[in-house]
Amino acid sequence: MKLEKLLKNLEFTLTAGNSSDGLNAGEIEIKDICNDNRKITEGSLFICIKGANFDGHNFAADASSKGAGAIVVEADVELPDDCRTPIVRVKDTRYAMAFIAAEYYDNPASKLKTIGITGTKGKTTTTYLIRSMLENAGHKVGLIGTIEVIIGDEHIHAENTTPESITLQEYMAKMVEAGCDSVVMEVSSQGLMLHRSQGFTFDLGIFTNIEPDHIGPNEHKDFEDYMHCKGLLFKQCKVGICNGDDIHTEDILQGHTCEVETYGFNSDVDIRAINLAYIRKPGNLGVFFDTEGLINMHAEITNPGKFSVYNALCAIAVARHFDCTPEEIAAALKGAKVKGRIEMVKASDEFTMMIDYAHNAMALKSLLTTLRDYRPNRLICLFGCGGNRSKLRRFEMGEVSGKYADFTIITSDNPRFEEPMDIINDIETGMKKTDGKYIKIEDRKEAIRYAIEHGEQGDIIVLAGKGHEDYQEIKGVKYHMDERELIQEILDERK
Repeated sequence: MKLEKLLKNLEFTLTAGNSSDGLNAGEIEIKDICNDNRKITEGSLFICIKGANFDGHNFAADASSKGAGAIVVEADVELPDDCRTPIVRVKDTRYAMAFIAAEYYDNPASKLKTIGITGTKGKTTTTYLIRSMLENAGHKVGLIGTIEVIIGDEHIHAENTTPESITLQEYMAKMVEAGCDSVVMEVSSQGLMLHRSQGFTFDLGIFTNIEPDHIGPNEHKDFEDYMHCKGLLFKQCKVGICNGDDIHTEDILQGHTCEVETYGFNSDVDIRAINLAYIRKPGNLGVFFDTEGLINMHAEITNPGKFSVYNALCAIAVARHFDCTPEEIAAALKGAKVKGRIEMVKASDEFTMMIDYAHNAMALKSLLTTLRDYRPNRLICLFGCGGNRSKLRRFEMGEVSGKYADFTIITSDNPRFEEPMDIINDIETGMKKTDGKYIKIEDRKEAIRYAIEHGEQGDIIVLAGKGHEDYQEIKGVKYHMDERELIQEILDERK
């Protein structure tokens, strides 16, 4: 592919090595694109990216010596005096990389209906709900998110919520090849800030909600920056579908260039939920509700709480743009399940047990307060905290569980290079700020066994923190550990 084609949507200057000699981009043949110096091959286009701990510009000379077809830079680089490798100078290499990748993979987004979802909570669940609805109506839908990438029958483990732009475009190209007509993806604030989802315009952009999160070194400097980055999606989509009840929606939409639709419970939204009724059956919690506005229908979801209704409303709003019928939508909502997101696991006819990814104080509080609405006999919370991470999270989660659960089982969760009991003791420090009752059991399987053996009629037991994860990270090694398997092993051992 000619370099000229790859750069067609960018402003750039092109020189021969570190000289001022101009070159014709139409004459330069590119065989591959990469931003990893270990993957440079003869004829490839090497894009120099500045990262938190790594700067590709330091490897420009290496790229030249390996026979790179051209090098894309945003800053001066050191090259041998006799270097004639074409150097493409752009303002921002991350931004440029997204457009280069789109061209290299023949703009796959233009052949798909693209749905991007951003927000602090609900992204993962909503992507699966939308995929379930659209597949139920006959569409073939690719998915890109926190848990996995789904391309046809292929499931790929996800490294980042939103992949780097080269990987993202490659995934979408494979979706087109697999016969997908649409893709739904989680779009993180980091992904937006780092231009990973540039190079195309989303057909639909979704905003679920926002609360302070991801603020700190190498993330966002403050909440305003976090909101600003989330809002970038609505300058890169045709239609924005937003939670009309969130107090920050107006801030998120500041400077938007898309049409806007809203959903929620307030009277002024475009799709409104009414007539809520909570469902509680043995081993199952859910909600009935109706909608009015742009679509009128009755729905049942098998996840508990008001926030589950928000996720469903969002998915309903999207499905409407695909001409899905209320019957198709209702059937998909009732059958949709997301691994590790309020995932019900059958352990007894007497109590309800679930697995959820809540792994910080904000998410845990939201989950426990929601489950309180179902008036359990007791609300039992089992969780741990990751090692080599902020101790503040441990104190906060201990305090939240102490306040909102009737009983807490403190256990291990990815201790990494710390001693599990040191982490557990930090969680206990937060617990002691409350009157909450608790027990400490280091081994997670034994902690789950304790929860099952002491479960009472009408209890709700939540295993928090691991969610979709199927490993336990100890001393730099990831050991297989799936809570679903642990539960089954315990049940088998008890027979």
